Amino acid sequence: MDITEEIRWDEKGLVPVVVQDYISKDVLMLAYMNKEALELTLKTKTAHYFSRSRQKLWLKGETSGHTQKVKSIKVDCDNDTILMEVEQTVGACHTGYWSCFYRTWENGWHITGKKVFESKEVYKNKS
Repeated sequence: MDITEEIRWDEKGLVPVVVQDYISKDVLMLAYMNKEALELTLKTKTAHYFSRSRQKLWLKGETSGHTQKVKSIKVDCDNDTILMEVEQTVGACHTGYWSCFYRTWENGWHITGKKVFESKEVYKNKS
């Protein structure tokens, strides 16, 4: 059975992917995959996604080196959302935080997440 045939892709051929650290269970990010990204992820056991803003496939960490080793892939009851548990290298968020969900609302947004790297240093020579 082909896993890509089981997924309910949206009208653009994408599926949302909730990415969670497999040890801490922290939600790290929300990304999207197309069929090719899912196939590459399954083949390499390293997370690949589809960038909606750049309209291209990308390997998580291709610029920063902060890759995600895939530990498990689950699908929700409607087959239209994936939950992927990963081993995160350094941090998931391009802003330097462990998780992209580093702000909490309490009468305004407050930074409550852990900063794990300086994004200006990591991306200084990258485009």
